[in-house]
Amino acid sequence: MKKKQNLAIVLIAFLLASCAKREGGQLVGVLDRPSWNPIIPYGMQYIPSGVLHIGPSDQDVASSLVQRPKQISIQGFFMDDTEITNNEYRQFTTWVRDSVAHALLGHEKDYGNGVIGVDWEGDLDYSPGGELDEMFYSEDKQLGGRRELDIRKLDFDYHWYDWQKAAKDFDWKTDFNRHQSSTHNRADYVKKEKVRIYPDTLVWVRDFSYSYNEPMTRNYFWHPAFDDYPVVGVAWKQAQAFCYWRTNLWNSYEELSTEDFRLPTEHEWEYAARGGRELAPYPWGGYYVRNSKGCLLANFKPGRGDYPADGGLYTVRADGYFPNDYGLYNMAGNVAEWTSSAYYENAYAFIHDLQPDVRFDADDGDLTDPSDSGDLTTWKRKVIRGGSWKDIAYFIQTGTRHYEFQDTTKSYIGFRCVLTFLGRSMNDFK
Repeated sequence: MKKKQNLAIVLIAFLLASCAKREGGQLVGVLDRPSWNPIIPYGMQYIPSGVLHIGPSDQDVASSLVQRPKQISIQGFFMDDTEITNNEYRQFTTWVRDSVAHALLGHEKDYGNGVIGVDWEGDLDYSPGGELDEMFYSEDKQLGGRRELDIRKLDFDYHWYDWQKAAKDFDWKTDFNRHQSSTHNRADYVKKEKVRIYPDTLVWVRDFSYSYNEPMTRNYFWHPAFDDYPVVGVAWKQAQAFCYWRTNLWNSYEELSTEDFRLPTEHEWEYAARGGRELAPYPWGGYYVRNSKGCLLANFKPGRGDYPADGGLYTVRADGYFPNDYGLYNMAGNVAEWTSSAYYENAYAFIHDLQPDVRFDADDGDLTDPSDSGDLTTWKRKVIRGGSWKDIAYFIQTGTRHYEFQDTTKSYIGFRCVLTFLGRSMNDFK
Protein backbone atom coordinates (compact mmCIF):
# COMPACT_ATOMS: atom_id res chain seq x y z
CA MET A 1 0.00 0.00 0.00
CA LYS A 2 2.85 2.32 0.93
CA LYS A 3 4.62 1.56 -2.36
CA LYS A 4 1.46 2.52 -4.32
CA GLN A 5 1.22 5.82 -2.44
CA ASN A 6 4.85 6.59 -3.12
CA LEU A 7 4.38 5.78 -6.81
CA ALA A 8 1.37 8.14 -6.99
CA ILE A 9 3.38 10.91 -5.35
CA VAL A 10 6.20 10.42 -7.85
CA LEU A 11 3.76 10.58 -10.80
CA ILE A 12 2.12 13.78 -9.48
CA ALA A 13 5.53 15.36 -8.92
CA PHE A 14 6.56 14.39 -12.46
CA LEU A 15 3.41 15.96 -13.94
CA LEU A 16 3.86 19.15 -11.93
CA ALA A 17 7.47 19.36 -13.01
CA SER A 18 6.45 18.90 -16.65
CA CYS A 19 3.83 21.66 -16.42
CA ALA A 20 6.24 23.95 -14.57
CA LYS A 21 8.88 23.41 -17.23
CA ARG A 22 6.48 24.21 -20.04
CA GLU A 23 5.11 27.32 -18.30
CA GLY A 24 8.43 28.42 -16.83
CA GLY A 25 7.02 28.11 -13.34
CA GLN A 26 4.94 31.23 -13.96
CA LEU A 27 1.21 32.02 -13.78
CA VAL A 28 0.54 32.37 -17.50
CA GLY A 29 -2.90 30.84 -17.90
CA VAL A 30 -3.76 27.82 -20.01
CA LEU A 31 -1.45 27.83 -23.02
CA ASP A 32 -3.41 25.76 -25.51
CA ARG A 33 -6.36 28.16 -25.80
CA PRO A 34 -7.57 28.84 -29.38
CA SER A 35 -6.74 32.20 -30.94
CA TRP A 36 -9.58 34.64 -31.55
CA ASN A 37 -9.85 37.14 -34.35
CA PRO A 38 -13.43 38.31 -35.02
CA ILE A 39 -14.83 37.86 -38.50
CA ILE A 40 -17.53 40.19 -39.79
CA PRO A 41 -20.21 37.84 -41.19
CA TYR A 42 -21.04 38.34 -44.86
CA GLY A 43 -23.64 41.04 -45.38
CA MET A 44 -23.25 42.57 -41.91
CA GLN A 45 -21.92 45.89 -40.64
CA TYR A 46 -20.07 46.56 -37.39
CA ILE A 47 -21.86 48.96 -35.02
CA PRO A 48 -19.48 50.20 -32.27
CA SER A 49 -20.43 50.56 -28.61
CA GLY A 50 -21.79 53.94 -27.66
CA VAL A 51 -24.39 56.05 -25.93
CA LEU A 52 -27.86 56.79 -27.23
CA HIS A 53 -30.46 59.34 -26.20
CA ILE A 54 -33.74 57.59 -26.86
CA GLY A 55 -36.98 59.47 -27.02
CA PRO A 56 -39.23 61.31 -29.48
CA SER A 57 -37.72 62.67 -32.66
CA ASP A 58 -40.69 64.97 -33.14
CA GLN A 59 -43.54 66.47 -31.16
CA ASP A 60 -45.63 63.90 -29.29
CA VAL A 61 -48.88 65.15 -30.80
CA ALA A 62 -51.00 62.45 -29.16
CA SER A 63 -49.30 62.96 -25.78
CA SER A 64 -48.85 59.19 -25.60
CA LEU A 65 -45.65 59.43 -23.50
CA VAL A 66 -44.43 56.08 -24.86
CA GLN A 67 -41.06 57.57 -25.90
CA ARG A 68 -39.83 59.46 -22.85
CA PRO A 69 -36.25 60.82 -23.16
CA LYS A 70 -33.55 58.68 -21.56
CA GLN A 71 -29.82 58.13 -21.97
CA ILE A 72 -28.71 54.54 -22.45
CA SER A 73 -25.49 52.72 -23.37
CA ILE A 74 -25.28 50.03 -26.05
CA GLN A 75 -22.69 47.27 -26.52
CA GLY A 76 -21.17 46.89 -29.98
CA PHE A 77 -22.70 44.42 -32.40
CA PHE A 78 -22.92 43.35 -36.02
CA MET A 79 -26.12 44.02 -37.95
CA ASP A 80 -27.38 42.93 -41.37
CA ASP A 81 -26.93 45.80 -43.80
CA THR A 82 -30.30 45.00 -45.36
CA GLU A 83 -33.49 43.36 -44.27
CA ILE A 84 -33.46 39.58 -44.79
CA THR A 85 -34.41 39.07 -48.42
CA ASN A 86 -36.69 36.54 -50.05
CA ASN A 87 -33.73 34.65 -51.47
CA GLU A 88 -31.88 34.58 -48.13
CA TYR A 89 -34.98 33.30 -46.37
CA ARG A 90 -35.44 30.77 -49.19
CA GLN A 91 -32.07 29.27 -48.20
CA PHE A 92 -33.71 28.53 -44.85
CA THR A 93 -36.88 26.99 -46.32
CA THR A 94 -34.81 24.93 -48.77
CA TRP A 95 -32.63 23.63 -45.92
CA VAL A 96 -35.74 22.63 -43.96
CA ARG A 97 -37.27 21.01 -47.06
CA ASP A 98 -34.17 18.92 -47.65
CA SER A 99 -33.81 17.97 -43.98
CA VAL A 100 -37.44 16.77 -43.93
CA ALA A 101 -36.79 14.77 -47.11
CA HIS A 102 -33.64 13.17 -45.67
CA ALA A 103 -35.57 12.26 -42.52
CA LEU A 104 -38.35 10.63 -44.57
CA LEU A 105 -35.76 8.54 -46.40
CA GLY A 106 -33.97 7.56 -43.18
CA HIS A 107 -30.73 9.32 -44.05
CA GLU A 108 -28.95 9.51 -40.68
CA LYS A 109 -25.34 9.89 -39.67
CA ASP A 110 -23.46 9.44 -36.41
CA TYR A 111 -21.49 12.64 -35.83
CA GLY A 112 -19.86 11.34 -32.65
CA ASN A 113 -20.40 12.20 -28.98
CA GLY A 114 -23.81 10.61 -29.18
CA VAL A 115 -25.07 13.06 -31.83
CA ILE A 116 -27.21 11.49 -34.56
CA GLY A 117 -28.09 13.92 -37.34
CA VAL A 118 -29.02 14.23 -41.00
CA ASP A 119 -26.74 12.60 -43.54
CA TRP A 120 -26.61 15.42 -46.08
CA GLU A 121 -24.75 13.28 -48.60
CA GLY A 122 -27.79 11.07 -49.20
CA ASP A 123 -29.42 11.39 -52.63
CA LEU A 124 -32.72 13.25 -52.94
CA ASP A 125 -35.04 12.75 -55.90
CA TYR A 126 -38.03 15.11 -55.98
CA SER A 127 -39.23 13.93 -59.41
CA PRO A 128 -42.83 12.62 -59.76
CA GLY A 129 -43.40 9.02 -58.80
CA GLY A 130 -40.47 8.97 -56.38
CA GLU A 131 -40.23 8.28 -52.68
CA LEU A 132 -40.81 11.92 -51.81
CA ASP A 133 -44.24 12.33 -53.41
CA GLU A 134 -45.81 12.69 -49.97
CA MET A 135 -44.08 16.08 -49.62
CA PHE A 136 -46.21 17.44 -52.47
CA TYR A 137 -49.91 18.20 -52.80
CA SER A 138 -51.95 15.27 -54.06
CA GLU A 139 -53.62 15.51 -57.48
CA ASP A 140 -57.00 16.52 -56.05
CA LYS A 141 -55.34 19.56 -54.42
CA GLN A 142 -53.33 20.67 -57.43
CA LEU A 143 -54.16 23.82 -59.36
CA GLY A 144 -54.00 23.38 -63.12
CA GLY A 145 -52.09 20.14 -62.70
CA ARG A 146 -49.05 21.94 -61.27
CA ARG A 147 -46.97 19.86 -58.89
CA GLU A 148 -46.34 21.99 -55.81
CA LEU A 149 -44.65 21.41 -52.47
CA ASP A 150 -47.00 21.03 -49.51
CA ILE A 151 -45.64 23.88 -47.38
CA ARG A 152 -47.39 22.48 -44.29
CA LYS A 153 -44.61 19.87 -44.20
CA LEU A 154 -41.97 22.52 -43.53
CA ASP A 155 -41.75 22.45 -39.73
CA PHE A 156 -38.64 23.45 -37.84
CA ASP A 157 -37.66 22.89 -34.20
CA TYR A 158 -35.72 25.68 -32.58
CA HIS A 159 -34.35 25.93 -29.04
CA TRP A 160 -33.39 28.68 -26.65
CA TYR A 161 -32.32 28.99 -23.04
CA ASP A 162 -34.30 31.12 -20.60
CA TRP A 163 -31.36 32.90 -18.96
CA GLN A 164 -33.57 35.40 -17.15
CA LYS A 165 -35.61 32.74 -15.38
CA ALA A 166 -32.51 30.65 -14.62
CA ALA A 167 -30.81 33.65 -13.00
CA LYS A 168 -33.92 34.39 -10.97
CA ASP A 169 -34.33 30.80 -9.74
CA PHE A 170 -30.68 30.02 -9.16
CA ASP A 171 -29.58 29.73 -5.51
CA TRP A 172 -25.79 29.92 -5.24
CA LYS A 173 -25.54 28.25 -1.84
CA THR A 174 -27.91 25.38 -2.61
CA ASP A 175 -26.95 24.66 -6.19
CA PHE A 176 -23.20 24.62 -5.52
CA ASN A 177 -23.30 22.89 -2.14
CA ARG A 178 -22.68 19.20 -2.71
CA HIS A 179 -24.14 18.38 0.70
CA GLN A 180 -27.56 19.76 -0.28
CA SER A 181 -29.93 18.71 -3.03
CA SER A 182 -30.00 21.16 -5.93
CA THR A 183 -33.23 23.00 -6.76
CA HIS A 184 -31.88 24.03 -10.14
CA ASN A 185 -32.96 21.69 -12.97
CA ARG A 186 -31.34 22.81 -16.21
CA ALA A 187 -34.01 21.10 -18.32
CA ASP A 188 -36.60 23.54 -16.96
CA TYR A 189 -34.90 26.40 -18.77
CA VAL A 190 -34.23 24.78 -22.15
CA LYS A 191 -37.19 25.86 -24.30
CA LYS A 192 -38.22 24.14 -27.51
CA GLU A 193 -40.69 25.26 -30.15
CA LYS A 194 -41.91 23.80 -33.44
CA VAL A 195 -42.93 26.37 -36.06
CA ARG A 196 -44.00 26.33 -39.68
CA ILE A 197 -41.41 28.38 -41.46
CA TYR A 198 -42.91 29.11 -44.91
CA PRO A 199 -43.95 32.79 -45.23
CA ASP A 200 -47.66 33.60 -45.20
CA THR A 201 -48.03 34.75 -48.81
CA LEU A 202 -51.76 35.44 -48.38
CA VAL A 203 -50.97 38.59 -46.39
CA TRP A 204 -51.02 40.53 -49.65
CA VAL A 205 -54.73 39.76 -49.99
CA ARG A 206 -55.69 39.75 -46.30
CA ASP A 207 -54.13 43.09 -45.38
CA PHE A 208 -56.09 45.16 -47.89
CA SER A 209 -59.86 45.02 -48.26
CA TYR A 210 -61.28 45.57 -51.75
CA SER A 211 -57.81 45.72 -53.28
CA TYR A 212 -56.36 43.57 -56.09
CA ASN A 213 -53.07 42.16 -54.78
CA GLU A 214 -53.30 38.53 -55.88
CA PRO A 215 -50.28 38.88 -58.23
CA MET A 216 -48.13 39.68 -55.17
CA THR A 217 -49.47 36.61 -53.36
CA ARG A 218 -48.64 34.38 -56.31
CA ASN A 219 -45.19 35.81 -57.07
CA TYR A 220 -43.60 37.83 -54.28
CA PHE A 221 -41.79 35.06 -52.39
CA TRP A 222 -40.79 32.66 -55.15
CA HIS A 223 -40.36 34.68 -58.38
CA PRO A 224 -36.74 35.72 -59.22
CA ALA A 225 -37.95 39.28 -59.81
CA PHE A 226 -38.33 39.65 -56.04
CA ASP A 227 -35.26 37.71 -54.89
CA ASP A 228 -33.56 40.81 -53.45
CA TYR A 229 -36.70 42.26 -51.90
CA PRO A 230 -37.32 41.93 -48.14
CA VAL A 231 -39.19 38.82 -47.03
CA VAL A 232 -42.61 39.55 -45.51
CA GLY A 233 -45.41 37.42 -44.08
CA VAL A 234 -43.05 36.12 -41.40
CA ALA A 235 -44.33 35.98 -37.82
CA TRP A 236 -42.11 36.84 -34.85
CA LYS A 237 -41.43 33.20 -33.92
CA GLN A 238 -40.56 32.38 -37.51
CA ALA A 239 -37.94 35.15 -37.39
CA GLN A 240 -36.64 33.69 -34.13
CA ALA A 241 -36.41 30.25 -35.74
CA PHE A 242 -34.48 31.74 -38.68
CA CYS A 243 -31.94 33.26 -36.27
CA TYR A 244 -31.48 29.89 -34.52
CA TRP A 245 -30.97 28.12 -37.86
CA ARG A 246 -28.52 30.79 -39.01
CA THR A 247 -26.51 30.39 -35.79
CA ASN A 248 -26.20 26.63 -36.33
CA LEU A 249 -25.27 27.18 -39.99
CA TRP A 250 -22.52 29.63 -39.00
CA ASN A 251 -21.15 27.46 -36.20
CA SER A 252 -21.06 24.37 -38.41
CA TYR A 253 -18.39 26.06 -40.54
CA GLU A 254 -16.52 27.97 -37.84
CA GLU A 255 -13.98 26.24 -35.60
CA LEU A 256 -14.93 28.43 -32.65
CA SER A 257 -18.59 29.15 -31.90
CA THR A 258 -19.62 32.77 -31.55
CA GLU A 259 -22.60 34.46 -29.96
CA ASP A 260 -26.04 33.65 -31.39
CA PHE A 261 -27.62 35.46 -34.29
CA ARG A 262 -30.79 37.05 -32.95
CA LEU A 263 -33.32 39.82 -33.42
CA PRO A 264 -32.11 43.21 -32.19
CA THR A 265 -33.57 44.80 -29.10
CA GLU A 266 -35.59 47.89 -29.94
CA HIS A 267 -32.82 50.14 -28.62
CA GLU A 268 -30.07 48.38 -30.56
CA TRP A 269 -32.24 48.92 -33.60
CA GLU A 270 -32.72 52.63 -32.86
CA TYR A 271 -29.03 53.11 -32.10
CA ALA A 272 -28.09 51.52 -35.45
CA ALA A 273 -30.79 53.43 -37.34
CA ARG A 274 -29.47 56.81 -36.16
CA GLY A 275 -26.11 55.98 -37.74
CA GLY A 276 -24.10 57.79 -35.09
CA ARG A 277 -26.07 61.02 -35.53
CA GLU A 278 -27.29 62.37 -32.20
CA LEU A 279 -31.07 62.79 -32.02
CA ALA A 280 -31.40 62.28 -35.78
CA PRO A 281 -35.10 62.05 -36.66
CA TYR A 282 -34.29 60.01 -39.80
CA PRO A 283 -31.40 57.65 -40.62
CA TRP A 284 -29.96 60.15 -43.11
CA GLY A 285 -29.72 62.75 -40.33
CA GLY A 286 -31.97 65.41 -41.79
CA TYR A 287 -35.30 66.76 -40.64
CA TYR A 288 -37.06 66.16 -43.94
CA VAL A 289 -37.95 63.17 -46.11
CA ARG A 290 -36.67 64.83 -49.30
CA ASN A 291 -33.17 65.93 -50.25
CA SER A 292 -32.22 69.35 -51.63
CA LYS A 293 -33.32 68.26 -55.11
CA GLY A 294 -36.76 67.23 -53.87
CA CYS A 295 -36.12 63.49 -54.18
CA LEU A 296 -37.73 61.23 -51.57
CA LEU A 297 -35.18 59.42 -49.39
CA ALA A 298 -37.17 56.35 -48.32
CA ASN A 299 -39.97 54.04 -49.39
CA PHE A 300 -43.09 55.09 -47.49
CA LYS A 301 -46.50 56.71 -48.07
CA PRO A 302 -45.82 60.29 -49.12
CA GLY A 303 -48.40 63.03 -48.91
CA ARG A 304 -51.98 61.79 -49.02
CA GLY A 305 -51.10 58.42 -50.45
CA ASP A 306 -49.03 58.77 -53.63
CA TYR A 307 -47.45 55.34 -53.13
CA PRO A 308 -45.25 55.22 -56.29
CA ALA A 309 -43.90 58.76 -55.79
CA ASP A 310 -40.80 57.39 -54.04
CA GLY A 311 -40.10 54.82 -56.75
CA GLY A 312 -41.91 51.83 -55.25
CA LEU A 313 -45.60 50.98 -55.23
CA TYR A 314 -45.07 48.21 -52.70
CA THR A 315 -41.66 47.20 -51.32
CA VAL A 316 -38.38 47.93 -53.13
CA ARG A 317 -35.05 46.12 -53.19
CA ALA A 318 -33.57 45.65 -49.74
CA ASP A 319 -30.59 47.80 -50.73
CA GLY A 320 -32.72 50.54 -52.26
CA TYR A 321 -31.89 54.18 -51.44
CA PHE A 322 -28.65 55.29 -49.80
CA PRO A 323 -27.39 53.63 -46.58
CA ASN A 324 -26.95 55.55 -43.35
CA ASP A 325 -23.52 56.31 -41.87
CA TYR A 326 -23.25 52.78 -40.45
CA GLY A 327 -23.80 51.30 -43.92
CA LEU A 328 -27.36 50.10 -43.20
CA TYR A 329 -30.03 50.27 -45.88
CA ASN A 330 -33.72 51.04 -45.45
CA MET A 331 -33.71 51.66 -41.72
CA ALA A 332 -36.62 53.94 -42.56
CA GLY A 333 -39.51 52.61 -44.61
CA ASN A 334 -39.67 49.65 -47.01
CA VAL A 335 -40.72 47.15 -44.31
CA ALA A 336 -41.08 47.59 -40.57
CA GLU A 337 -38.85 45.22 -38.62
CA TRP A 338 -39.39 42.83 -35.74
CA THR A 339 -37.31 43.33 -32.60
CA SER A 340 -36.87 40.99 -29.64
CA SER A 341 -38.45 43.48 -27.24
CA ALA A 342 -41.88 43.14 -25.68
CA TYR A 343 -44.00 46.27 -26.03
CA TYR A 344 -44.99 48.15 -22.89
CA GLU A 345 -46.22 51.72 -23.15
CA ASN A 346 -44.27 52.79 -20.06
CA ALA A 347 -41.12 50.72 -20.71
CA TYR A 348 -38.88 53.81 -20.83
CA ALA A 349 -39.85 54.58 -17.24
CA PHE A 350 -38.27 51.41 -15.79
CA ILE A 351 -35.70 50.02 -18.23
CA HIS A 352 -32.02 49.97 -17.21
CA ASP A 353 -29.66 52.47 -18.81
CA LEU A 354 -27.13 49.71 -19.68
CA GLN A 355 -28.16 47.45 -22.57
CA PRO A 356 -31.90 47.88 -21.85
CA ASP A 357 -34.02 44.92 -22.84
CA VAL A 358 -37.61 43.97 -21.98
CA ARG A 359 -38.75 40.50 -23.05
CA PHE A 360 -41.73 38.26 -22.48
CA ASP A 361 -42.18 34.81 -24.01
CA ALA A 362 -45.92 34.54 -24.49
CA ASP A 363 -47.47 31.25 -25.57
CA ASP A 364 -49.46 31.66 -28.79
CA GLY A 365 -52.01 29.10 -27.64
CA ASP A 366 -52.82 30.54 -24.20
CA LEU A 367 -55.78 32.83 -23.68
CA THR A 368 -54.80 34.39 -20.37
CA ASP A 369 -51.69 35.93 -18.94
CA PRO A 370 -49.58 34.15 -16.28
CA SER A 371 -51.64 35.66 -13.45
CA ASP A 372 -54.87 34.56 -15.11
CA SER A 373 -56.08 38.13 -14.92
CA GLY A 374 -56.79 39.07 -18.49
CA ASP A 375 -56.48 38.58 -22.22
CA LEU A 376 -53.02 37.49 -23.40
CA THR A 377 -53.16 39.62 -26.55
CA THR A 378 -51.42 42.47 -24.74
CA TRP A 379 -48.68 40.07 -23.61
CA LYS A 380 -48.03 39.02 -27.20
CA ARG A 381 -47.14 42.51 -28.38
CA LYS A 382 -43.63 42.86 -29.83
CA VAL A 383 -41.98 46.13 -30.77
CA ILE A 384 -41.61 46.85 -34.48
CA ARG A 385 -39.45 49.69 -35.74
CA GLY A 386 -38.73 51.65 -38.90
CA GLY A 387 -42.13 51.98 -40.53
CA SER A 388 -42.97 50.55 -43.94
CA TRP A 389 -43.91 51.24 -47.52
CA LYS A 390 -47.53 51.84 -46.49
CA ASP A 391 -46.83 54.17 -43.52
CA ILE A 392 -46.72 57.96 -43.33
CA ALA A 393 -43.51 59.81 -42.46
CA TYR A 394 -44.10 59.82 -38.69
CA PHE A 395 -43.72 56.03 -38.49
CA ILE A 396 -40.40 55.94 -40.36
CA GLN A 397 -38.67 58.18 -37.81
CA THR A 398 -35.87 56.54 -35.83
CA GLY A 399 -37.52 57.18 -32.45
CA THR A 400 -41.07 56.08 -33.24
CA ARG A 401 -42.24 52.98 -31.35
CA HIS A 402 -45.03 50.73 -32.53
CA TYR A 403 -46.03 47.10 -32.05
CA GLU A 404 -47.61 44.05 -33.64
CA PHE A 405 -48.71 40.74 -32.15
CA GLN A 406 -46.11 37.98 -32.29
CA ASP A 407 -48.47 35.48 -33.97
CA THR A 408 -49.39 37.95 -36.71
CA THR A 409 -48.06 38.06 -40.26
CA LYS A 410 -48.16 41.21 -42.37
CA SER A 411 -47.19 42.30 -45.87
CA TYR A 412 -45.23 45.18 -44.41
CA ILE A 413 -43.17 43.55 -41.63
CA GLY A 414 -39.80 41.86 -42.10
CA PHE A 415 -36.66 41.59 -39.99
CA ARG A 416 -32.87 41.66 -39.88
CA CYS A 417 -30.41 39.92 -37.55
CA VAL A 418 -27.72 41.11 -35.16
CA LEU A 419 -24.73 39.40 -33.55
CA THR A 420 -23.20 40.71 -30.32
CA PHE A 421 -19.55 41.71 -30.69
CA LEU A 422 -17.26 39.91 -28.22
CA GLY A 423 -14.70 42.36 -26.91
CA ARG A 424 -14.21 46.09 -26.53
CA SER A 425 -13.85 47.23 -30.11
CA MET A 426 -12.99 46.00 -33.60
CA ASN A 427 -10.09 48.47 -33.49
CA ASP A 428 -8.37 46.23 -30.96
CA PHE A 429 -7.85 43.62 -33.70
CA LYS A 430 -6.59 45.93 -36.43
